[in-house]
Amino acid sequence: MDLVLSRLAAVGPFFTVPYGKEPPGDGFRPLSELYGPRLEPYVAEVGRRIGSGPGRVAASTAQFGIASRLWSIGLGCAALGGRVPDLGADRVWWRLPGAGSLELWLPEPGRGDLPVDSLGEIVLGNLAALDARLRGRYGVSPKVLRGNAASGLVGALRVLIDRVPGGPAVSLAAELLAEGGALGGTGTFIHEEGLGVAFVRRSCCLYYQVPGGGLCGDCVLRTR
Repeated sequence: MDLVLSRLAAVGPFFTVPYGKEPPGDGFRPLSELYGPRLEPYVAEVGRRIGSGPGRVAASTAQFGIASRLWSIGLGCAALGGRVPDLGADRVWWRLPGAGSLELWLPEPGRGDLPVDSLGEIVLGNLAALDARLRGRYGVSPKVLRGNAASGLVGALRVLIDRVPGGPAVSLAAELLAEGGALGGTGTFIHEEGLGVAFVRRSCCLYYQVPGGGLCGDCVLRTR
């Protein structure tokens, strides 16, 4: 897993995750703490940076960013190594630097590495506690949060297969997004070998409400 993660860093910054027994700096805490008392300050900071204020839009944007990072790491490991690290909320650590996006760290990536088909359960299980807090505190709908998870999955896959052979990552995404899959009903997913992937979601992440935000490429509002 160490070798896979070092190769994965070449894909891009969103796929890069430090790992090892010592964190690459101060301030890293388990994601499970972010999903608890540290959530409101984090959402407020996201809202300040994007200019939306600390409300529903910032909450959705924060969840989208976390989901996208987790999918990127998991899909990348699936494609490059045929296994995935345990990305449970108590196994992944985070910090938010003064500038730039959320940083993650894996203390023991080789411990408990898992088969590829477990990735959906791991990531969505990780997000379940976060989503519950966002629904209760900020009123973000389950449909929006599931759509964010699906959009983050496809976005990570699109970047990944543009740089390395997709292999099991493509199959896994298609399975999760199919009717009856864990993210079934969130949108229409198409993959064509040599042409890449396309996705139109059936919800909106609310980012259009950010000043100057516009519509995302897969937004349901585009089709309306």
